[in-house]
Amino acid sequence: MKSRHLLPLVSADRAAPSAGLSRPGDDWRWQLRHAISSADDLARALPLTPAEIEGARRAEGQGLPIRITPYYLSLIDPDDPACPVRKQCVPDGREGQEVPGDLVDPLGERAHEVAPHLVQRYPDRVLLLATDRCAVYCRFCTRSRMVGGGEGAVSLEALAPALAWLRAHPEVRDVIVSGGDPLAMATERIARLVAEVRAIENVDTIRLATRVPVTLPMRITGELLRALRPFHPLWVMTHFNHPKELTTAAVAACERLADAGFPVNNQTVLLAGINDDESTLETLFRGLVRARVRPYYLLQADPVRGTGHLRTPLMRGLELMQALQGRLSGIALPKFICDTPGGRGKVPLLADSVVARAGGVTTLRTFRGELVDYVDPPPGCD
Repeated sequence: MKSRHLLPLVSADRAAPSAGLSRPGDDWRWQLRHAISSADDLARALPLTPAEIEGARRAEGQGLPIRITPYYLSLIDPDDPACPVRKQCVPDGREGQEVPGDLVDPLGERAHEVAPHLVQRYPDRVLLLATDRCAVYCRFCTRSRMVGGGEGAVSLEALAPALAWLRAHPEVRDVIVSGGDPLAMATERIARLVAEVRAIENVDTIRLATRVPVTLPMRITGELLRALRPFHPLWVMTHFNHPKELTTAAVAACERLADAGFPVNNQTVLLAGINDDESTLETLFRGLVRARVRPYYLLQADPVRGTGHLRTPLMRGLELMQALQGRLSGIALPKFICDTPGGRGKVPLLADSVVARAGGVTTLRTFRGELVDYVDPPPGCD
């Protein structure tokens, strides 16, 4: 069965130009205007399973809305309900089920809000929530409580108390601009916001948390890069979860960012039935490095209400990291992280490679399973 797309799509294997657009699908604004946002549109675009029909109808009435750009839709296999792109963006009826551990606000962001739209969970950094809109609404979104439910981009006037708080707290050195997706905002709006943050003397680093290189790569235009370059150092934190997302267009977007001086880090979420096997992760991480994107974190999926079907046991992530250790170089191997419920912060998780300790001798297990002793220097050698 062929895909019954509603609209002509930009090719996923074509890097969209930043100027002189040759077809509507190459324009990021066109992509946002024509994003699928209803159950009926989704049913016309894809042959849906009964569970997907149930999930799409539910998403219209409650919970996280539907939004899928034509570009990202073009990556979906219409004949495979287990397609790893499809499972990330097409609603599932199981989103209506709660399991033990589910939370509406898993990272305790409401409890850690220090000013409107500003969250502080660490002494030296804050999270600035600049919008509630994304190009695509991922079904495992940690902010499903708020994403897609408001007015879109937050005005500078509404962000004034947050900016004032930042000026009054010189201990804060790092600002993560997120949402929603800040790069789904108009260029002028995001540039004005970044300029306001950069003008705060104590802020060393600004990070832009965005999935547009994955879901809307034509957004990374020359216009955007020229508007933001004056405010370096700016880091981009993006979010590739599967090798299928590393299209020619997506890789070209990452390369444009790197060429313009934006270091790009990737945070992959470990998702059941999507990327929870070592071959998929190895291919993804190698592909990211080739695109000059550093695999930064492999994140245990947050326990968002209604996402139990997409989460893995913690032990699965430890097993995968153990399998990848030694197979991938250090620049391709991310840290495995659990962002603890309630906003207590991120905890790195490592397979236990220390087998025994006694008398200054520590026995270590290598990635090959070999046992090797490391002998500490005797007292007084320093």
